Amino acid sequence: MTEEQWRVLVIDDDEGIRKVMAIDLSDAGYAVLTAADGESGIELVKKESCQIIITDIRMPGVDGIEVVRKIKEDEPDREVIVVTGFGDMEMAIRALQLDASDFITKPINHDALEVALKRAKERYLTRKDLRDYTALLEERWMDTADKLAETYNFQKNLIDSSMDGIMACDREGTVVTFNRSMEKMVCYAKEEVLAKKSFDFFFAPREAAKLRRALYSNQYGGKHRLSVYENNLIAKDGSKIPVQLSATILFEGREEIGIVAFFRDQRDIRKLEQEFADQAVLLHQDKMISLGKLAGSVAHEINNPLSGILNYIRLMIRIIGRGQLTQQYEEKFAKYLKLMESETSRCSKIVSSLLAFSRK
Repeated sequence: MTEEQWRVLVIDDDEGIRKVMAIDLSDAGYAVLTAADGESGIELVKKESCQIIITDIRMPGVDGIEVVRKIKEDEPDREVIVVTGFGDMEMAIRALQLDASDFITKPINHDALEVALKRAKERYLTRKDLRDYTALLEERWMDTADKLAETYNFQKNLIDSSMDGIMACDREGTVVTFNRSMEKMVCYAKEEVLAKKSFDFFFAPREAAKLRRALYSNQYGGKHRLSVYENNLIAKDGSKIPVQLSATILFEGREEIGIVAFFRDQRDIRKLEQEFADQAVLLHQDKMISLGKLAGSVAHEINNPLSGILNYIRLMIRIIGRGQLTQQYEEKFAKYLKLMESETSRCSKIVSSLLAFSRK
């Protein structure tokens, strides 16, 4: 597809962001549509043939998570890129788990947007190739050896070029399919694995048994299949690779003939989760430091007038203790009381300001 054939829908409740992104994408050669909220964006996807949707996470009404869920439910072949602030990282990760192709953070960087669009286009074209291949098989029988060989090579290239790791085993559990993404993920060459390693070899012993129990249960997408199941692969150096996998048991008639599984590397997502947790700790520490400084400042501001009030009270008590008050002392007392009233009013204003601040 040429750039002119790619249609991109931008969903954001901020008009300024919509306009800037529309200009940027149009300059890059894309056909651009925009929507001001999630609900109208979902409706526009149904009417227009948009291959890629870019949506903000936080929007009033239908938010970005609901947009991803609804679009993937109705149009699973569409690719969705979510736009998030740092504080929305958990929602961005949730969007990826719903099969969003990527996410970019605010303020939007042109290079980051370009990389995300490239990944989305690659995923879309891979899905289209698989769809076309399936339609070809359903349309007619392959009637020559050349055609069969061509189909086999096409299928092999699709598997090898998949961004997700793909591994399959036969009825004995021996690995018979191991694509390039799996090689990169666990650092084993295909020659070291095919017909030499078992499917269970790439999992910790207890995890392999747990995975098989899950496959035969109805808990993760139905009996004989797994959907969005999280586990760890064991790499060549012994390290654990967190993955999100989907798998199914293969049958020939009623006979079980193997397992095929698709793996998505979760290391980048785990790193983002850790960075988010670390940032939350730092923000909490900053808040506590600021609160300590504020408490010290308030204590200082209140302590000064209170000290003055206390001194005047003690002075008046000493004078009263000497006996009957003269007119001179009555005048002094009136002056002291006026000063005490002024300092008390000052304390009251400080407390009122603090309460107003805390309400915000």
